[in-house]
Amino acid sequence: MATILIAEDERDIRDLITFTLTFAGHEVIAAPNGEEAYLKSKEMTPDLIMMDVRMPRMTGYEACKKMKEMEHLKEVPVVFLSAKGQESEVQAGLEAGAVEYILKPFAPDQLTNRVAKLLEKYGK
Repeated sequence: MATILIAEDERDIRDLITFTLTFAGHEVIAAPNGEEAYLKSKEMTPDLIMMDVRMPRMTGYEACKKMKEMEHLKEVPVVFLSAKGQESEVQAGLEAGAVEYILKPFAPDQLTNRVAKLLEKYGK
């Protein structure tokens, strides 16, 4: 189906997202922080990028801004995953270049459904 790059510093959450999306038929490339996600994104063009906001070495916001500077990633939708849902957080994510904000915790079936809708919306 789709290739999805995820960046999540909490291993359990990263493993859950990877398992859930792989089970749904997607190819998942996982990174433990924003910097590694940014480096991986230089070598690939995923169909969707999902990132935690607060990560070591490079936040999701910083990684998103750097990714959106690359020509091959300008049109790739970015979704932030965060436990913080304040309006200012959501606004900062959208200003960094994200198309959506998913609040943690989420159920695996909710994640699968949101990803399917995003891929359909963005033509992937």
